[in-house]
Amino acid sequence: MTKTLHLRALDIPEFTKFGIGFNTMFDELHRIHSQQSGTNYPPYNVVQIDEDEYMISLAVAGFGLDNLTVTKDKNFLIIEGKQHELADAVEPNYLHRGISARDFRREFKLADHVEIDHAHLELGILNIHLKRDIPEAQKPKTIAISYAK
Repeated sequence: MTKTLHLRALDIPEFTKFGIGFNTMFDELHRIHSQQSGTNYPPYNVVQIDEDEYMISLAVAGFGLDNLTVTKDKNFLIIEGKQHELADAVEPNYLHRGISARDFRREFKLADHVEIDHAHLELGILNIHLKRDIPEAQKPKTIAISYAK
């Protein structure tokens, strides 16, 4: 009698015992899985402007410049939003509250040689412009082929 095993959940730490030498790959899978199993707040778009230029747009309604931080740490772009609580402020009596005011943290893994060009907040959308600048020494080169008669 054959027993069938069913994968009901992604248990990455359980897989690591079979992947000797693949530690960094499993660490990255674990990081991505833990990030995606959370919320999808705030919503975002990733746009490719041209071959070496990209833009990430986050909908950050209710957040101002003093509530947002954009950080590059090694190959990670980290965007955080924290709402400041005012001690003396009176909480309004909301009849409907559709604009979320919760803190968030979004991480994006950047490829090598990708740098943050600039970030801009306008009309509740945070746009982060990224550029890939590959050093000349690492760009592909065409080698001329010669032949003898």
